Amino acid sequence: MRLSILGGGGFRVPLVYRALLDDPARSVSELTLYDTDPRRVAVISDVLARLAQGRTRPVPVRVAETLDAALTGADFVFSAIRVGGTAGRIRDERIPLSEGVLGQETVGAGGVLYGLRTIPVALHVAERVAALSPGAWVINFTNPAGMVTEAMAQVLGDRVIGICDSPVGLVRRAARAVGADPAALEDPARSGYDYVGLNHLGWLRSLTLDGTDVLPGLLGDATALGSFEEGRLFGPEWLGVLGALPNEYLHYYYFRRETLHSVRDTRETRGEFLDRQQGGFFERAAAAGAPDAVYDLWERTRLEREETYMAHSREATGGWRRDSDDLEGGGYDRVALALMHAIAGDSGRRLILNVRNGTTVPQLAPDAIVETVCEVTAKGARPLPCAPLREDQLGLMLQIKAVERETVAAALFKDRDAALRALALHPLVDSPAVAARILQRAATDSGRT
Repeated sequence: MRLSILGGGGFRVPLVYRALLDDPARSVSELTLYDTDPRRVAVISDVLARLAQGRTRPVPVRVAETLDAALTGADFVFSAIRVGGTAGRIRDERIPLSEGVLGQETVGAGGVLYGLRTIPVALHVAERVAALSPGAWVINFTNPAGMVTEAMAQVLGDRVIGICDSPVGLVRRAARAVGADPAALEDPARSGYDYVGLNHLGWLRSLTLDGTDVLPGLLGDATALGSFEEGRLFGPEWLGVLGALPNEYLHYYYFRRETLHSVRDTRETRGEFLDRQQGGFFERAAAAGAPDAVYDLWERTRLEREETYMAHSREATGGWRRDSDDLEGGGYDRVALALMHAIAGDSGRRLILNVRNGTTVPQLAPDAIVETVCEVTAKGARPLPCAPLREDQLGLMLQIKAVERETVAAALFKDRDAALRALALHPLVDSPAVAARILQRAATDSGRT
């Protein structure tokens, strides 16, 4: 199989390549990288060269000079682009914060602004895939993953599937907290789980191991909850009341005051940190020369990045450090490889993915993208039935889905009214007047760059 990565100069591309090198099936015969920044893709190519050293028959890597060259002949396409770079992310964070509301890459006003900028580019990618490699599967990493996947699906239908590592990480950590055999999670005869929501907004509502739902016991065990990230983020009291384990990003909704206070008091947003860190990495790496030196620099930078992930939410809940098990950096890469294997091998494997709803959540449109447990075969990913949603879960999903669909419409049709509705209807934006000022400021700042 031929795999192409759009955003091939992205910092996490080596994680995907490492997974391909470790793949016993050797399913990918060639990896193609495409990026609009030649310096970045050259640096990442050096990291990949170092990873390939000493390997028997490593996966060949080539760099494409154009988008069309990258897509032609591809069997799978990973879309991992960042439109506007980290400078755009900084604006997405700082503009809402200047109005006293949360600025975050995928959540709140920041997520809407990022979607408005990204969706037209993602739609162009989908159109070129349809024209050049209509049989290819697109695996979307690009954030905001739910709304970007929904836009691309208007062209590609079910041949675009969105992925995120947060849900699988949550399931894995919950299972570890109850002392489950890791192999049990890979065996449908021994395990099952009910996870449903939207991207960066979902709940683990049951976790069955060897015929027993272990989630109620976990939710009642303060010590076990304190042993993993989501337990510490939300606290045993709230989790006991909630009766489910939320995706980590729901911390922005359930504890909006505490998180906003933490973010507003910081001297550096997450985007500013990544801009400084990654900008410094690529500058130093370009001058380092030897692949060994570039790789060592990448590994040190990667670890720092993982250690500081969701730092503001952790600061708002006591300032605890991430577990060493969660610093491996393997998440998106493992999910993507598992998805490719499941499609190519027609395996019927269960994965939590972003796909068209169908009838999974009857209150949502069939073409709305949801994040839930799917069975993956050669025909793609089919969402499995789930238990009915509680009113609080459904209500939040409906509101955020309305925001996502208005954002997609605004981006596709350059509709300012839809963009204003998307911002003003978001529960983390507290006033239509604030939404209008954010939108105007974003348009003005964009016009200057």
